[in-house]
Amino acid sequence: MRALHIITGLGVGGAEQQLRLLLRHLPVGCDVVTLTNPGAVAEGLTADGVRVVHLGMGGNRDLTALPRLVRLIRSGGYDLVHTHLYRACVYGRLAARLAGVRAVVATEHSLGDTQMEGRRLTAGVRALYLGSERLGSATVAVSPAVADRLRRWGVPAPRIEVVPNGIDLDRFRFDPERRAHTRRRLGLPEGAFVVGGVGRLAPGKRFDVLVHALARLPDDHWLLLVGGGPEEHLLRRTAGEAGVAGRVLFTGERPYGPDGSPGPDLPSLLSAMDLLASPSSEEAFGLAVVEALASGLPVLYTSCPAIEDAAPSAAGARRVPGGPEEYARAIAEVRAAGPGPRTVPEAARHYSITRSTARLMDVYAAAVSRSPSSPSSPSSPSSPSPLGASTS
Repeated sequence: MRALHIITGLGVGGAEQQLRLLLRHLPVGCDVVTLTNPGAVAEGLTADGVRVVHLGMGGNRDLTALPRLVRLIRSGGYDLVHTHLYRACVYGRLAARLAGVRAVVATEHSLGDTQMEGRRLTAGVRALYLGSERLGSATVAVSPAVADRLRRWGVPAPRIEVVPNGIDLDRFRFDPERRAHTRRRLGLPEGAFVVGGVGRLAPGKRFDVLVHALARLPDDHWLLLVGGGPEEHLLRRTAGEAGVAGRVLFTGERPYGPDGSPGPDLPSLLSAMDLLASPSSEEAFGLAVVEALASGLPVLYTSCPAIEDAAPSAAGARRVPGGPEEYARAIAEVRAAGPGPRTVPEAARHYSITRSTARLMDVYAAAVSRSPSSPSSPSSPSSPSPLGASTS
């Protein structure tokens, strides 16, 4: 089987890095097309030996991208097209059908009750999504919560498959030497209690709650924010106004593994933390929480379908429904309890990447078996890709 993955962009983000991890474990020959932004994850995929093409799409309404995408799919001999993120799902499903590929799977990575990928869920956004969804074979939800939202939208239940996000447990395993090295590199004081926040610095993540919580805690508490986004300037200003700017560290976007980028990677930063806090009130899965559990960290969260689905095996995770006062109180209680062993709870093991890829392969097999033969020319997994090595 040959598959083409189409994604909106390949900057550092949860869906983008999840795609890279999947491709490392899928027993399928895969190429990747990114509609925009061939960033750090594109470089990582290329380093892994995956062929990546940047389509150079100019924006949501750049219709000239559609015929280019159709030609690319048609020339590839693909058995299946798998799309990721809203824009890629809309254009990719249509392009696949026009190219004659009927096995089309889409993963819904970031659907909340009121937003999708930070985009407000207007009637137009929903109508376009539902119209394009009918062109696919199956829609993959990363959690039962997302599956329920899709059904409420009107996606037929038989078309929805739940395949949770997966993590590489070995990559996130706690390492005391890595912890000590990373804390020194970050300039953290000896004995500092480090609260971490991981994710895009956007309004929906509510990282301002953690900044204000820090202002209510003793001076040996620090906040380590891992991620980039439009809220960084505002969060820095908020930290200054709250009098804690000297105790808030911003790392920017961090890869999952050593890709040659400067600074520590995400597993190293998690090792340096004492607690992960996720105050986001609306999540599709909660990947950062699961990764933190895999690093043996205690976790405070407001919304995390991954934990709610794995209960009662989510030892070390506690829900905090509230704002700065509630988070400050919960952080103080974790600190008072003292450090525990950095062991991996069963909830994290439940989301092993090998389990997720096995489930996804079942979805692929069903989609291909239900589809008529594609007019595209056949090619084996070892055949040279029509995408060539063209990256940008």
